[in-house]
Amino acid sequence: MQLSKRVETLTPSSTLAITAKAKELKKEGHDVIGLGAGEPDFNTPNYILEAAAEAMKSGMTKYTPSGGIIELKEAIINKFQDDNQLRYSTDEVIITTGAKHALYTLFQVLLNDGDEVIVPTPYWVSYPEQIKLAGGNPIFLQSSEENEFKITPEDLKKAITPKTKAIVLNSPSNPTGMMYSKGELEELGKVCLEHNILIVSDEIYEKLIYTADQHVSIAALSPELKEQTVVINGVSKSHSMTGWRIGYAAGPQTIIKAMTNLASHSTSNPTSIAQYAALAAYESNDASLSKMKEAFSERLNAFYDLITDIPGITCKKPKGAFYIFPNVSEAVAMNGFSSADDWVKAILEEEKVALVPGSGFGSPENVRLSYALGLDDLVEAAKRIKRFVENHQS
Repeated sequence: MQLSKRVETLTPSSTLAITAKAKELKKEGHDVIGLGAGEPDFNTPNYILEAAAEAMKSGMTKYTPSGGIIELKEAIINKFQDDNQLRYSTDEVIITTGAKHALYTLFQVLLNDGDEVIVPTPYWVSYPEQIKLAGGNPIFLQSSEENEFKITPEDLKKAITPKTKAIVLNSPSNPTGMMYSKGELEELGKVCLEHNILIVSDEIYEKLIYTADQHVSIAALSPELKEQTVVINGVSKSHSMTGWRIGYAAGPQTIIKAMTNLASHSTSNPTSIAQYAALAAYESNDASLSKMKEAFSERLNAFYDLITDIPGITCKKPKGAFYIFPNVSEAVAMNGFSSADDWVKAILEEEKVALVPGSGFGSPENVRLSYALGLDDLVEAAKRIKRFVENHQS
């Protein structure tokens, strides 16, 4: 049976592939440390678990509106008001089956064949694949490490063509952990308004920032930018609810309505029980969330120092998310490998440490290391990587 041309162009997720390989080695009895995880290692807080159990007992197990239950929409609207100084109505918000589904649905309703979407590099692995599935063309815009992997207005202007429909901004970023300032977003926003480009603002890591820098939503900078932006977010990272699959999008009513109509023919609705769990997440101020953030901050500080102490590895210190994205090109050459991909494979085979090659993020000289695991494992992982680099110096 011949598969569709759409799926034949897809590239498998490098993050999921390396995680699967690490799990396979663990199953074989190897002592593997996986640095590929894109999820907090903390369990979902108890009050959320209890809310889900109560929802089941109360019979909240039926279909819901395709765009999500009104109570959760209202809680998200309050969240936008409190956290981002943004005002939305319920018909400007859609609840989706994870933030990834929000992005997928958005590109499906937004793009026609040949439309271009600017994707700054490094990027989260699913952006280009989702754009291609919608018939669009991802246009990669290379950022520089010297500028903390952030694009400039000048960069953006050069990438715009008559076919440009949108740009994806992810702050704090996966995989780099970097974030845009208010001033930087204002300048990028001016360019987008001038050229009538929709801004897809992925803010899934907004609650995981470890410096004095404040998260700023580009949609909050002006009424004009709000009308030109779709904000993507969810509870996966902020509340350690990755498996619950609840995300959302907020933006212009016409776009949200189209997304809701499409969802009605694809998922019907996000899981009812998970929606009530997310409602509890947004209706409570739980101390365990600040403890999770404190733990990530402690791990970042310790792990960053250990990684940058390894010969041939350089890195800008991240400000948010839970990833370090070092440049390993010097170590790769020093160890006699032709690419970071081969270097990563050798480390997994020899030292049983799973790293994610940066090629999957459009940055082949880097690797992504997640610090969403215990400090002891992080210390041991850094020790093994350093041993590998020093043992293979040519």
